[in-house]
Amino acid sequence: MNIGEAVAARRSVRGFLDEPVDPVLLKDLAIRAGRAATGGNLQPWHIDIVHGEAMAELKAIMAGKIERGEKEQPGYDIYPREMADHHKARTFGIGEALYGHLGIPREDKRARVQWFRRNFEFFGAPAAYFCTVDRRMGSPQWADCGMYLQNLMLLAVEAGLATCAQECWAMYPQTVERFLGTPPERMLFCGVAIGREDPDEPANRLRSERASEEEWLTVLG
Repeated sequence: MNIGEAVAARRSVRGFLDEPVDPVLLKDLAIRAGRAATGGNLQPWHIDIVHGEAMAELKAIMAGKIERGEKEQPGYDIYPREMADHHKARTFGIGEALYGHLGIPREDKRARVQWFRRNFEFFGAPAAYFCTVDRRMGSPQWADCGMYLQNLMLLAVEAGLATCAQECWAMYPQTVERFLGTPPERMLFCGVAIGREDPDEPANRLRSERASEEEWLTVLG
């Protein structure tokens, strides 16, 4: 598989097989992803790998919190507070497309909430990465973390694995940071579920659309 094929194949998978992933491979992917570009060579990311008994424990903790209706102050705004109409249309459109594949109509709010809760089960994935970053870092360093995570997800594709980047974990930063033992100077950015794709999961039939290049590409010369 070449890089172009990996870029084209990578997507957010929301249904995983109940098959463990070799922790040696998980660590290898994390280390190799560290070749990501980074301003001033700061390498601002910190990565925690969760699998096995630790994964089961975290899922149980989250199940209890959700069952009790406990909420936390999000670590940051996952989406901008103000968005242009075309950006709003995209977030709405991808949600409707997903629930369309799942056969959940808009008016069935309960079913949609139940599905969203699967985020906190990692959609059945056997392992996950968490990315934290020093609170003193700014938006350029958060961009560096994004480049690290893209490397990680492309390397996972090459290894025959699937991923789902999950900013939803920023909704429970205190719980995750406490579970990981994150020092106070670092904050949670996101999680990444990883495992083998469940080909029978309806959600995995979703292929998100991309905007036409006329909207976002300018060529001078």
